[in-house]
Amino acid sequence: MRIGIVGVSGYGGSELLRLCVEHPGFEIVFAGGESTAGQALAQRFPALAGRPEGALVIQRFAPERVGELDLLFASLPTGMSRELLARLPKSMKIVDVGGDHRFLKGWTYGLTELPGQRAKIARTTRLANPGCYPAAALLALAPLVKEGLIELENIVIDAKSGITGTGRGGGSDYGYVETNEDVFAYGLESHPHVPEMERALEQVAGRKATVAFTAHLVPMSRGILATCYARPRGAMQMARLHDAARACYDGETFVKVVSVENGRSAHTAWATGSNLAFLSYGINRRTGLVIAFGAIDNLGKGAAAQAVQNANLMTGQPESTGLSGLPLLT
Repeated sequence: MRIGIVGVSGYGGSELLRLCVEHPGFEIVFAGGESTAGQALAQRFPALAGRPEGALVIQRFAPERVGELDLLFASLPTGMSRELLARLPKSMKIVDVGGDHRFLKGWTYGLTELPGQRAKIARTTRLANPGCYPAAALLALAPLVKEGLIELENIVIDAKSGITGTGRGGGSDYGYVETNEDVFAYGLESHPHVPEMERALEQVAGRKATVAFTAHLVPMSRGILATCYARPRGAMQMARLHDAARACYDGETFVKVVSVENGRSAHTAWATGSNLAFLSYGINRRTGLVIAFGAIDNLGKGAAAQAVQNANLMTGQPESTGLSGLPLLT
């Protein structure tokens, strides 16, 4: 299958490249980029030297350059992909890893394990990948929402992300010196992931949901931990929370429900370099609040690996093709 990647030089795009190079069903025939146009992939990514893909020259995007593709991955900053992708033929399968098409008419939301989404993804030619923060939070919350175990008003989501979540073009505020030994919240006045999370939760529940979300940047390269607080609907036991999650994700390859041990949640490091999501649950005995934890790799389940999972479904390949490697074990 002939594929292309637009935005190949960014963090998400380079992770897509890494996964697609090893994918047995994909042949990379187009690599798109602006700042690196004219460079061979092996020049930008020396690990590709000596491989067929390494000789591919990065080009600026133009519709005529991708017309023969079977599938295109777009990994561009929010605001850049809508106009570009609108110029492509309807028959071409597109996976937009960026945020321009989530919940837009004609586009399918691509969090595969969300109840009801898998069949829709398999039929679509236009796929909007979920945001990285929503992927972690929604996977943790969806089973509880589906089973009616929590109230949908004023769900609080407190999430921490590694620096790659800001993108390679994040600017000097997100360099090593500025972020090392520091933690701060951002996007406080309005964060684009809030309507995405509310819309997805409403889709699962069939009624309105409200979310208070705060994103934090922490000094690590990659990973997201979403800690979600909600009021239970009636008396609640921790076993019911885990049972609901295990039932929801029974048979899922990439979602692991783990018990809280020694008062600790799932770890982001467990997922690094993979498409895995680790979920755990607890109850605050003083307040009665339910706590749901979702730990993922923001470049994996939060971006590139999720995109490959969706592309597999869209093209009739086994869902885990090219994604069966273990995370980095620590």
